[in-house]
Parts: sequence; C-alpha cells; structure tokens
Amino acid sequence: MAEVKPEEMVHHPPMDQLQGFEYCIDSNPSWGEAIGLGFQHYILSLGTAVMIPTMLVPLMGGNDHDKAKVVQTLLFVTGIKTLLQTLFGTRLPTVIGGSYAYVVPVLSIIHDRSLAQIADGHTRFLQTMRATQGALIVSSSIQIILGYSQLWAICSRFFSPLGMVPVVSLVGLGLFERGFPVVASCVEIGLPMLIIFVVLSQYLKHVHVRHVPILERFSLLVCIALLWVYAHILTASGAYHHTALHTQISCRTDRSNLISSALWISIPYPLQWGAPTFNADHAFGMMAAVMVSLIESTGAFKAAARLASATPPPAYVLSRGIGWQGIGTLLDGLFGTATGSTVSVENVGLLGSTRIGSRRVIQISAGFMIFFSILGN
Repeated sequence: MAEVKPEEMVHHPPMDQLQGFEYCIDSNPSWGEAIGLGFQHYILSLGTAVMIPTMLVPLMGGNDHDKAKVVQTLLFVTGIKTLLQTLFGTRLPTVIGGSYAYVVPVLSIIHDRSLAQIADGHTRFLQTMRATQGALIVSSSIQIILGYSQLWAICSRFFSPLGMVPVVSLVGLGLFERGFPVVASCVEIGLPMLIIFVVLSQYLKHVHVRHVPILERFSLLVCIALLWVYAHILTASGAYHHTALHTQISCRTDRSNLISSALWISIPYPLQWGAPTFNADHAFGMMAAVMVSLIESTGAFKAAARLASATPPPAYVLSRGIGWQGIGTLLDGLFGTATGSTVSVENVGLLGSTRIGSRRVIQISAGFMIFFSILGN
C-alpha cells in the first residue's frame, strides 16, 4: 500500500484553484438551475451513448431494436458509474461514460473469423456481444488491481502538469476526428450549431436574465433546441427528398429509428445477452484499451478538479478513482454495453464552459441517464 505523503493531505481553499466560478465542487446552485444544468450534461453524454452503439451494433449483425437496447444499456450503466464515482471514487464532478478507446479491440472481435462466419445476423450479434463482455470482464481486473492496491498512486506521482496538459488536449482533439466528419456530412445543420454555440457561450455570455448568465450556463440547451426546430423544418418541408441516402440519414430528424425501436419501459440487467464467453486473444486486445483509458482518465480527473475549483486530487484519491472505474468496466462487461469506461472529456469541458463545478449537478445528470434509459420512448 503506497504511503500518503504529508503534502498530499494539505487542504487548499477551493477558490484558490481557479477564479471566476460561482459554484465550486461543494457549493450548489438552486434546485431549478441545478436540474437544468444536469439535463444539459445528460444531453451531452447522450452523444457518446448513441454514437458508439450506432457504429458497432450494425457491424455485429444487430438490427435497430438491438441498437436501441444497447444505447439504453450504455446510458443506464453510465448513470450508475457516474453516481459511484461521485459518491465513493474521486468524488469529483465527472461523468464516467463509454470510451472510444475500446472501439478498436471491439472491431477486432467483430472481425474474428469464428464470429464473422455466422450467417444469421441476430445470432452473430449475440455471440459477438458475449465475446466482448468476456473481454471487458477480464480486462477490468487491471484497473481494479492497479486502483485498489494503490499501485496507480505510485505511477500517477510522475504525471506532472506538463505531461497532463498534452494528454487532455490530445484526448479532446481526438474527438474532432469523430465530430467534424459528422458536421461535414450535414454541414447546413452542423456548421450553424457550431457557430451559434461559440457565439452564445463566448460572446454573449454576459447576457443576464434575473441576474443569471443564462446564455453562458445553458448555451448548449439553447443551441440544441434552436437547431432541432430548424432541422425538423427542413425535414418536413421536403428539403431532403431528392438527396443521397447518406445525407438523409445524417440530416433528417426521422431516420435514426432509435425511439421507434425502443420499448416503452425496459430495465437493463446483467447478462441480458446471455453468458459471456472468454477468449485470451480478445482479452489481451481489450487490455491495451484499458491502459489507454487509465491515462486519459487520470488527466481528465486532474482537469475536472481544476475546473471545479477543487483541491488537486492526491495520488491515493486518483488511484481510488481508477479502482472504481474498473468496477465500472466490470459493469460494462456484465450488462453488455459494447464498450468500456472512461471519464467523459466532453462533460469536463462543459464544466469550463458553464463555469459551474458543482458535484450535485453531475449527480442529477446521472439520475436523468438512469430514468431515460428505463423509459425508452
């Protein structure tokens, strides 16, 4: 067990960390404002919860119903993992969601010859999902062991700010690889969304309504509402009737089939896809993704502490957080989310955009995730 250094036990006043935050980690906005901010974090995390299954489930052989069920499962488990992390882990305002780092090893499982040759699509989906679950369950042991043994505390002491800044920056920039092609696939909607969000959150952030900087704190919700109405008008007016199929899928508001394919009420449960299968090749590939998520989560934890005006997390707290992240990956394997766990860098960025670092807001967003994952329609 790693010894805790005396300097790591020093407590610093929260506002010494970063000026300009009205609410830090332990101070909370009013309930109405906190619920609105929590819903905004939920909407942001919904992007990852939809994009990863949309990318992987069709390749596994699943249909729209399978995709909707995996989205619900990922959202449900994300809510549970976020609550566990904010209550017992680092206790920082971080959303623990799905990770794109696991996409490559999952793709290698999908293209495994023994699975790819299964003719029936639904059977192939179930077998591939079970193989993915087994690999996630085995690989989660790395995070659990490194975290709870405090071995990661020893490693994390070598992560200086000079090293963490490039890590967090590269993780954030890595999202551009997935985000900007989507913007380009429907530029008439994606580009206005990007421009309006920047204008509202950066240039009109001093606009107050009843002494509340409404555009700074709720710019994402305002943008989504405006652009959804705009996109629906384009769809209803027939603007995409004679466009390519790819453009229609990207731009129309009635082509995802997620809501229509989801059950009205569905509670995800462990082993819902059947008993996991275990393969050494699959497990070792998944372990590589686990190591990537360890590094990016450590950097994101440090960034979240800074943006929440919290005391910089000591090494033993970071290690405990990694241990709970390992529990999260284990839950991913048991429930079958098709991906592992990491700290959502998007939601950490939203802390900086809204300048609200309250832990209660993130816990409310976790409640929204669990509620809406059960209520499918």
